[in-house]
Amino acid sequence: MSQIPQISIVAPLYNESESFPMLIQRINALMDSSPLAIEVVLIDDGSKDDTALKIRQLALTDERYHGVFLSRNHGHQLALTAGIAAARGSEALFVIDGDLQDPPELLPDFYKLLKEGNDVVYAVRKKRKEGFVKKMGYHLFYRILRSISYVEIPLDSGDFALISRRVVDVLNKMPEESRYLRGMRSWIGFKQVGFEYERDARAAGESKYSFKQLFQLAYNGIFNFSEFPIKFMSRVGVIAILISLFYFIVVVVKKMFFAQVIEGFTSLLFVIILFSGVQLLALGIIGEYVLRIFFQSKNRPLFIIKEEIVNREYI
Repeated sequence: MSQIPQISIVAPLYNESESFPMLIQRINALMDSSPLAIEVVLIDDGSKDDTALKIRQLALTDERYHGVFLSRNHGHQLALTAGIAAARGSEALFVIDGDLQDPPELLPDFYKLLKEGNDVVYAVRKKRKEGFVKKMGYHLFYRILRSISYVEIPLDSGDFALISRRVVDVLNKMPEESRYLRGMRSWIGFKQVGFEYERDARAAGESKYSFKQLFQLAYNGIFNFSEFPIKFMSRVGVIAILISLFYFIVVVVKKMFFAQVIEGFTSLLFVIILFSGVQLLALGIIGEYVLRIFFQSKNRPLFIIKEEIVNREYI
């Protein structure tokens, strides 16, 4: 008998052929043991291996699976956005990563908190399996972002979350191009609660997030949810003016009262380098905002779906 799925599990995949069988095995075990009506939305983000083929075969043989195939690699945040837009869960969406670092078996625990009146149940990572440099970078970033953001973004929380349908509907109406979904989720508001878990290591393969992509994600978080960069440059400008005035007063006093002539080649060189650096930094920060405005003003679609396989009877 056809029914509306209560929960949609949304998992973006990019070159996850190795971990795919384990992911499906664990999701199937979860669905078989759960009284909830669950659909699974798998998004192929332009994979170069046979991930897309495996998603297609699964979606054609199991009506619980919904395959979304993007035209190229759009990146994790946009692939996740495509999955959220395609998901049909009437109660909530369960967002996980396809590498099994986010255990799908936590759905019952998350769902219990959702039924207690929370609109967002987000996972809080109390322990990571990454290397020391990455762990330290994540730790510092989340704390810096929280201290400068105008939105209270939970510490050590990623995209792994159970999100109510009304929050999903608001997310689908937010058109920004440089997306930072965990920040957007926090900005929406409603009642949100954290759930601590120990993040597993990748089931197979290597992380698809390069350091460049991680920095880009961090930039999106800082520039989209903080006024600090612009205000910081204003403060630097004020400080630079005060330093200049102080130096000018010192020169005048020495000239008028001590008859000293300031030989300032080194000082002048230092001042030129300092203020040139400040100006270039200011231009770079302004450029980040202008670049975001430029891409947003193009009004292009956030993602392009090449193919979609969905069992229309399961609605």
